[in-house]
Amino acid sequence: MKVFAGLDGYAPGGKRVCLAVGTFDGMHRGHRAVVAALAGVAAAEGGEAVAVTFDPHPVSVVAPTGRAHLLSTIDERIELFAASGVDSLLVLRFDETMREMRAETWLGLVEEHLHPSHLVISSSHTFGRDRRGGAEMLIEWGRRRGVGIVVVPPVSNGGTTISSTAIRERLRAGDVRTAAQWLGRWYGLRGVVVAGSGMGRRLGFPTANLSHHPEKVLPGHGVYAAYASVGGTDYPAAVNLGVRPTFGGGDRVVVEAHLIGAELDLYGREIEIRFVERLREEETFADPGDLAVQVSRDVMRAARLLEIEQRSEIA
Repeated sequence: MKVFAGLDGYAPGGKRVCLAVGTFDGMHRGHRAVVAALAGVAAAEGGEAVAVTFDPHPVSVVAPTGRAHLLSTIDERIELFAASGVDSLLVLRFDETMREMRAETWLGLVEEHLHPSHLVISSSHTFGRDRRGGAEMLIEWGRRRGVGIVVVPPVSNGGTTISSTAIRERLRAGDVRTAAQWLGRWYGLRGVVVAGSGMGRRLGFPTANLSHHPEKVLPGHGVYAAYASVGGTDYPAAVNLGVRPTFGGGDRVVVEAHLIGAELDLYGREIEIRFVERLREEETFADPGDLAVQVSRDVMRAARLLEIEQRSEIA
């Protein structure tokens, strides 16, 4: 897959451009339906499957709250697109100019730079200032310009329409298993292991403290069964995510992973934590000894659960 920065940076491949546009944060099952439709149109046309995504996430410009909102960083999104079979990915900077751009102006730029033969979108996709553009406008625009418009219906699971917003809500509630079903994979955090307080080691369960991307959504505070990927190898892990109230708490959220049955020097290395299930909520214990007993139980429970999972990914 080729990656281009901006519309101006795109280098045509000599084939008809079949285009999909969206933020695609998380590349969940709904997004994958759009990409699958794009690939199908491109194959039928003998064309090039081209996707457009935005960085930073539009919400950070349109409605900034300071709250972490990303399901996937731009680097993670590029990896997910590469695995999806898209031929080219255009990463467009979303800024105030893009925010204030009229829908008609945006479509003019798309036509000028990409000359798409087909445009594939989700039925919920909106664009342009105040989100005035949508499927109905695109269909009329395509009719006038001779561009085929493919509108992909929403994907539902258990009566809920799968969306990035719904997945964020499930994660913040600690329901990582439902989030995984909607994503089509375990939700992950990736980062470098940094020095911690050493309390885990003193309790008998050394942990790797993950320095994660500040804009990535964190699951709700608690203890999780997870997989920790180090250098391409997966290890079962018990992960604590929270403010460590037994030791004074505070506002700083830490992500601490105990790799079960592994003794590795992880300081300074990049690891990825993939959350499988929340075992319990974060608790305050009377003393470190009581916490150590509970951590021992957490580790055993995580090991049993992950053994049952047999390291299977969500299909």
